[in-house]
Amino acid sequence: MAVNSKQKGARFERTLASKFREYGYDARRTAQYCGNTGDASDVVGLPGIHVEAKHAEAMRLYDWIDQAKRDAAANGNGNIPAVFHKKNHAEILVTMTLDGFMKLYKEYEANMSEIAEDEAAYEQQHNPRKDDDNA
Repeated sequence: MAVNSKQKGARFERTLASKFREYGYDARRTAQYCGNTGDASDVVGLPGIHVEAKHAEAMRLYDWIDQAKRDAAANGNGNIPAVFHKKNHAEILVTMTLDGFMKLYKEYEANMSEIAEDEAAYEQQHNPRKDDDNA
């Protein structure tokens, strides 16, 4: 891999970590090149997600997702592998397996149901219906 490619990849990893921080996550680029973290993710800080970062013009998504799956499995922490990728002058996209997406979606759906139940309970407690007053 050319030095410029490595630098471009490192810049993208730093950019990605910065974007995650903008969303409120304590994210950082790993020091994997030194073997310091024990985590093969390119960026850490998204709980439950193994981040593989790729900034390239030629998309090799299946190769990249295979790498993310191997690295996530090697970590043994159950993280969902995801590839965060972009090409020059384009937005960042995320690719994951259907299984990974469905795990995330089930968590989202369960959380939304819990929020709706909490809101209904709050509403019932703080705003009793008029019919209850006439009973």
